[in-house]
Amino acid sequence: MLKPLKNKYLIVLATFLVWMAFFDPKDFGMIYNRTEKLKELKQSERHLTTQIAETRKELVLLKSDAESIERYAREHFFMKKDNEELFIVKTP
Repeated sequence: MLKPLKNKYLIVLATFLVWMAFFDPKDFGMIYNRTEKLKELKQSERHLTTQIAETRKELVLLKSDAESIERYAREHFFMKKDNEELFIVKTP
């Protein structure tokens, strides 16, 4: 039963693994947290990249098409023509 405890290589290996798992400044918990943060940032980057592409398409339309300028003004700035009424409905 005490034979594995006499093996100095096994003792050093176990001590090393415990040290790296709990006491090292770059322990396994930190590595896991940073990996999760990296996944979140990559997902955010993908989302923002698609949002930038959509905004660029909308910008091209606004620069070239008069109907799209009118539609944008109506949706975002609640502008209306003289002979019509505007109802704003906010959803919760």
